[in-house]
Amino acid sequence: MTDRRSALRRLAAAAGGLALPVTAARAAKPAGGAAKVGDTVAWRDVTLLDGSKLGARTLADGPPVVVEFWASWCPFCKRQNPHLQALAERHRGALTVLALSIDKDPEKARAYMKEHGYTFAAAMAGEDGARWFGKREGLPEIFVVDRGRIVFREIGEMFPEDVAALGRFAAKRPA
Repeated sequence: MTDRRSALRRLAAAAGGLALPVTAARAAKPAGGAAKVGDTVAWRDVTLLDGSKLGARTLADGPPVVVEFWASWCPFCKRQNPHLQALAERHRGALTVLALSIDKDPEKARAYMKEHGYTFAAAMAGEDGARWFGKREGLPEIFVVDRGRIVFREIGEMFPEDVAALGRFAAKRPA
C-alpha cells in the first residue's frame, strides 16, 4: 500500500497536481451512500408510470429537474405532493418535476397519482433512482438537478412555502 501511495504522489507531482481532481471526483458519491449537493447525475431515459418516456437529453439539457422520492403509503408525501403539483403548474416549461416512487407495486403508485389528479411526471425509482441519488435517508426526499449537477437536497416533508420557493431554480427563459 505504501508503494502505491508513493507512486500516486510521484504521478501527481509529475502531472503538476492534475491527478487531484480525479481523486476528488471518485470521492463525490460514496458507494452505497446518499447523493449530496455537488454530485453529478448521468441521466438515462425514464419510463413514466403512464408508459411514456422522459428522455435523458431532456433531463440533462432541459430546465432544472425537481426530483422527489415518495411512496403511496407515506403521510408526509401525501401532504407535500399537492404543493409539488402547484410548483409544477406554476413553472411548467421552466422546471421539470419528476416524482420517483419507492413503492414495490407500480399499480399502487399509478392509482395514487390518478386518485389525487397529479399531472407531474412520475416513475418508479428502481435501479436508476439508486444509481443517480444513492441510498434513501428519509421520505419524502427532494433533489434539484440543474445541468446534471445536484444543486439542492432536502430530506423530509417541506413546508408549502419552501416547496414554492423551489421555483427559484426555474430556468430563466429569454423574453
